Amino acid sequence: MSNDPLLQPFQLKHLKLRNRIIVTSHEPAYPEDGMPKERYRAYHVERAKGGVAMTMTAGSAAISKDSPPVFNNLLAYRDEIVPWLKDLTDAVHEHGAAVMIQLTHLGRRTRWDKGDWLPVVAPSHHREASHRAFPKKLEDWDIERIIKDFADAAERMKAGGMDGIELEAYGHLIDQFWSPLTNELDGPYGGSLENRLRFGFDVLKAIRERVGPDFIVGVRYTADEQLKGGTTREDGLEISRRLKESGLIDFLNVIRGHIDTDAGLTDVIPIQGMANSPHLDFAGEIRAATQFPTFHAAKIPDVATARHAIAAGKVDMIGMTRAHMTDPHLVRKIIEKREDDIRPCVGANYCLDRIYQGGAAYCIHNPATGRELTMPHILQPAEVRKTVAIIGAGPAGLEAARVAGERGHRVVVFEAAGKPGGQVRLTAQSPRRKEMISIIDWRMGQCEKLGVTFHFNTWADTGSIEAEKPDVVIVATGGLPHTEVLSTGNELVVSAWDIISGDVKPGSNVLIFDDAGDHAGLQAAEILAQAGAKVEIMTPDRSFAPEVMAMNLVPYMRALQKLDVAFTVTYRLHAVEKAGNQLVAHIGSDYGGIMRQRSFDQIVVNHGTIPLDDLYFELKPSSSNLGEMSYDQLIAGQPQSVVRNGEGKFQLFRIGDAVAARNTHAAIYDGLRLAKDL
Repeated sequence: MSNDPLLQPFQLKHLKLRNRIIVTSHEPAYPEDGMPKERYRAYHVERAKGGVAMTMTAGSAAISKDSPPVFNNLLAYRDEIVPWLKDLTDAVHEHGAAVMIQLTHLGRRTRWDKGDWLPVVAPSHHREASHRAFPKKLEDWDIERIIKDFADAAERMKAGGMDGIELEAYGHLIDQFWSPLTNELDGPYGGSLENRLRFGFDVLKAIRERVGPDFIVGVRYTADEQLKGGTTREDGLEISRRLKESGLIDFLNVIRGHIDTDAGLTDVIPIQGMANSPHLDFAGEIRAATQFPTFHAAKIPDVATARHAIAAGKVDMIGMTRAHMTDPHLVRKIIEKREDDIRPCVGANYCLDRIYQGGAAYCIHNPATGRELTMPHILQPAEVRKTVAIIGAGPAGLEAARVAGERGHRVVVFEAAGKPGGQVRLTAQSPRRKEMISIIDWRMGQCEKLGVTFHFNTWADTGSIEAEKPDVVIVATGGLPHTEVLSTGNELVVSAWDIISGDVKPGSNVLIFDDAGDHAGLQAAEILAQAGAKVEIMTPDRSFAPEVMAMNLVPYMRALQKLDVAFTVTYRLHAVEKAGNQLVAHIGSDYGGIMRQRSFDQIVVNHGTIPLDDLYFELKPSSSNLGEMSYDQLIAGQPQSVVRNGEGKFQLFRIGDAVAARNTHAAIYDGLRLAKDL
């Protein structure tokens, strides 16, 4: 028996959980037709294999047709979900984990033009800022219908073999009843706290009548909205006590904050550069006040924080949800005393930000997550040991080196710089993004254990590569800033990289022309503004920094707005000319009809990168495949077998930004899916 607090079992009613770590309810947007099919099942089964005590599915499975998901959620109002759930629960149980599901009615937190185009409903006409739909104020027959829908959905979940359900009561309909900011009903469901709580308790009573007293039911709820006029901490403590005393539920899952704006959501679920575990002590106060099983999750990225949460009695079960997207075998590695092998969550929030833009959740540096049907989390040894030479120790090159090393190949990496990391090391210079360096540090640690050889401060050429007698050469040299985008005056501008690296000193009146829309433009703006410059960010797009996405944008905006950075959309920089000690910017618009001239003393261009591919083209004639990659074989997970040059000495491939400017996830995915089949 282990003495580790995290590895102690916990008894929840009749259910014995094998340790204290859970994956809390979340929706990775993997359903097909609203059902948890093979991909969805494989994702949760992988976490069960990895040792987690319980995986909680479906951040917000919809219980009513007028609660249409705004991203790809499960549809709990359909009877056809039951057999799919049964397949999932059976598979998760087979690996020793419990599995639950979260049910909700979104209320106003959706849109009327989704699903069946039914009116959005809420206990007031107040629109939610995030989803912009003006709701219909609920009538009595709406309330009766939705209560029945909750009970029907709970019955389906029990029939599907779930160990329990959790109701979502923050930001969604139940919470919209509870909060005085969003409940303007009269009579039994509005007014006093007791009246505002009535809808939620009516839902719980209806569910209990349907599923019986033994089925596990919990509530994930905000016990403090942190909004003027909203649910207060004192209200939250009272709600917590009433939930316990009702006898209708078996656990509390506590959050703090509100999710009706991007900024509010980001405070509830903090990202990199923000404090770890900001609401843990508050959850501990709820547990102390109620002496009731308490769960919590909010940026618990590392084992030490999770262990403290349990050892200090803050909570009974600690959620490490994004951490399990990064490493589904986290618990197994704790058990095996291999905590230094855990792939660290860096809080980049690529997972959630993709969901909120309508995509599927992917971890920024574990491309197997969400691709369990095609990508391995655990690599198998290769049948034949090869020599693999890799040029470039950025994220793409290091992932290829790690994967090839895990497969048992002899791996040699050449890097022109003195340290690994490439663009990740550059972006991690920002205090806001310093956690990104863990992407590099973890891979370097793994490569060193695997015996990968590194040559730093080495400018590789054809001679040094061929001296290794490689079977495979992978060019992962990345790219260089692409600033030659103007009709004239390209030599007068600097790149965002120049500012971030410190190679160019900040000006005093600066224009940043950003049509890449990624982190580099905003990072440069923050550095310039902090140095005292007057800064304007200009983009030809309808919105700025679209690649940064909603939750990652929040900390930037809080900093940049305080520094009076200006944002200008729908204008394009065409040319720059020098006039004395000033630079004259010629500015037009893709919409046509205008051309303006404005003066600055520094102009920064952020236009992505252009591949650094000279060595690739030098090596190409000596390769057997002449650099060709079979996309069909790559997608099918088959070894590359193209031969175009019978005299070739090695296979040659290039990955990451050495192919085209993309992002960190794409670079690492390139490395994994090529190297796993070498």
